[in-house]
Amino acid sequence: MPKFLVTRWHGMHHIAAVAVMLILSATLAWFQWLIGLIALALTIGVAIYSFLGERAFRKDLKSYLGTLSFRVKKGGNDVISELPFGIILYNEERIVEWHNPYITALMERESVIGVPLTELFPTLQHAKDREGTVEATIGSNMYQLIFRPKERILYVKNITELWQLGRKYDDEKLSLGVVMIDNLEEVTQGLDDHQRSSLLSKVTTEITEWAQKYKVYLKRLTSDRFLLITDQKTLRQLEHSRFVILDEVREITGDQKIPVTLSIGFAAGAEHVVELGQWAHMSLDIALGRGGDQASVKVGSRQSFYGGKTNAVEKRTRVRARVVAHALRDLIKESHNVVIMGHKMPDMDAIGAAIGVLKAAQLFGKEAYIVLEGVNPSIEKMMELLREEEKLSKRFISPDQASALLTPQSLIVVVDTHKASMLKEPKLLQGRERIVVIDHHRRGEEFISNAILVYMEPYASSTCELVTELLQYIHDRVALDVREATSLLAGITVDTKSFTLRTGARTFEAASFLRRNGADSTLIQRMLQEGLKEYVSKSEIIKHAHVLHDHVALAVAESGKKNSQLLIAQSADTLLNMTDIKASFVVSERPDGLIGISARSLGAMNVQVVMERMGGGGHLTNAASQLEGTVDEVADKLKAILKQMESEEGLFE
Repeated sequence: MPKFLVTRWHGMHHIAAVAVMLILSATLAWFQWLIGLIALALTIGVAIYSFLGERAFRKDLKSYLGTLSFRVKKGGNDVISELPFGIILYNEERIVEWHNPYITALMERESVIGVPLTELFPTLQHAKDREGTVEATIGSNMYQLIFRPKERILYVKNITELWQLGRKYDDEKLSLGVVMIDNLEEVTQGLDDHQRSSLLSKVTTEITEWAQKYKVYLKRLTSDRFLLITDQKTLRQLEHSRFVILDEVREITGDQKIPVTLSIGFAAGAEHVVELGQWAHMSLDIALGRGGDQASVKVGSRQSFYGGKTNAVEKRTRVRARVVAHALRDLIKESHNVVIMGHKMPDMDAIGAAIGVLKAAQLFGKEAYIVLEGVNPSIEKMMELLREEEKLSKRFISPDQASALLTPQSLIVVVDTHKASMLKEPKLLQGRERIVVIDHHRRGEEFISNAILVYMEPYASSTCELVTELLQYIHDRVALDVREATSLLAGITVDTKSFTLRTGARTFEAASFLRRNGADSTLIQRMLQEGLKEYVSKSEIIKHAHVLHDHVALAVAESGKKNSQLLIAQSADTLLNMTDIKASFVVSERPDGLIGISARSLGAMNVQVVMERMGGGGHLTNAASQLEGTVDEVADKLKAILKQMESEEGLFE
């Protein structure tokens, strides 16, 4: 019996009563000894009775408590045995010390005592021993593992029914898509009505059969645009097939001078239908901005891309260039001043395009400045040429100076990039509403969303080409001096590798306009000259090259040896000239401590997609990325990505 029951103060009333009776008996005996003797006898009788009663009470209480303890213990054992979830006690080494019968039935073993948790649940191998939940699959069922590390207890709960219900809910969520024939105007130019109708019928039939195969609702909106309605389960199937319709349509129209290509925008996971529709159109815009012939899928915060193996078709109309030029002209006229920015580590294309926009602003008497912090080797010779002209050199300012010049009526023009993270000072864009983006790169997931004017044409050879076209429409009389025209032509020359890559008719037209305005090819040749030291360094990188997947050259520079981004890019260009090489990658440490990758392709492989998986971006034939780590780690990651892409859909078109 517990001590507090034996020594309880409220259990002393019997002793107190007997004591009082003894005192009273003694008092009576003082006056009348006979009455006192009788009273003493009664007192002794009461004392004996109370003692026997207390002893009987304690015996009965002890017996009752023993019975109650047995019942509680038996009930507890029955409850633990019949619990609808498992309980595991484990030690510091995560080895099972005790478990309830639920675990025995689950594992179909008599006992798992002494077995490590990671053997019972392999998914725990990568889980840290901290409070939280982990989901694990055992057989065909899904279980939730709930950790209590302080008590070293693991609860195992069957959530199969709930998981299946959640999966079914996700599978049945609405998905919207838009399919567009992205080069219909270019393909059908020169065809008569019968040929055009026949071609459209062939493409429409292929799209319809594809939609029926995957049970997707298809509704034609215009001659070149279709609406798709399905659920997320079907969308996952389409992603697993990597949108084979892109290749099928291109193949059945291969007899055309220009094959028909599709752009697809899909969206799922939005909170309401209106937002879902906006996401679908945004995905289509991204697919078109990346050059078309691909599918862009947005599911929640995830953006995925499929296809994009062909070069963007050059647009044969200058209408868009004229419209953008007039819009840019109006924005410049309404602005207090113009601030022009390129990407970090700018190249000749970024500087040349900035010089062109600077000229456009000056044509309307506006103060304009180019943000530049430091000169890297790729633009060093160009900047030497520009510094010879004082009116140009004083237009280059630092990010701090630009921040001081900006007003609510300032116009910010971003050239040769569409990603804020690629700018030297992204903070300059924060809170600004008057932003213009001019770029020739394929659009990535990241984008300067608050721009009021966007001119992105992935078919263009360079941003300098786009700016040169804008200059021809922005003012009736455009007169460039030698350095301005030469800077623009240098940007085109560098990005086209002296007019050998991504060069269309409009590229030569832009170059012709610049030559008429005094562009000096001799000065460009001087800018592109490389020294003996750089040539030897490039050779040192190239000698480490080896061939992967039969047609991919990979060169990894020596660890600890730093090379400029320009030298890394030049090494990749040189490797591309080797026999049977369709794509080249060069990995090297840069002076800033990051690991730089330059990727080049002749068009048979989309190196932009590879670099996007490495955290970078660029163009179908020209892309790059910068990562932290070591050259060996980055090279291993690149090899793994190439192997994965080869197994998914092949590296080459």
